[in-house]
Amino acid sequence: MRAGVLTVSDGVSEGTREDRSGDVLGELLSAEGFEVERRVVPDERDAIAAEIVAMSGNVQLVLTTGGTGLGPRDVTPEATMQVLDRAAPGIAEAIRADSIAKTPHGLLSRGIAGVCGSTLVVNLPGSPGGCRDGFSVLQPALAHALQLLAGDTKSGHSQT
Repeated sequence: MRAGVLTVSDGVSEGTREDRSGDVLGELLSAEGFEVERRVVPDERDAIAAEIVAMSGNVQLVLTTGGTGLGPRDVTPEATMQVLDRAAPGIAEAIRADSIAKTPHGLLSRGIAGVCGSTLVVNLPGSPGGCRDGFSVLQPALAHALQLLAGDTKSGHSQT
């Protein structure tokens, strides 16, 4: 299985900030047995959308990190929405609920999730802790979600 980590950050793309969130996601995915492809883009809607589409052609899962808050350059959800074929609101709602239980700042997260082609795309926050927590919410359902997207209807569960 292949997964993509897309870091959305002006600072990381300019080389003035370390990609700690992307590093965390890369490690978590590798530990789950994924071959991981990493990319970085600035907080630019068109660049984010184009990279999600490009990665979707090569991987079964794209996790974005960054650009999900209320700042004027936080446009990851809008860019993601632009390229999704179908939404998967339960994923974003569960990640947000987990975050809100830990910090009131979770209320400010605008991340979304859905399907681009046959690839699952999930927006995660731009912090290492937020990525770790969000992945822990996603992880129990991840294998089943990817099986369904791959057309595996023999997994013993009906689609909901």
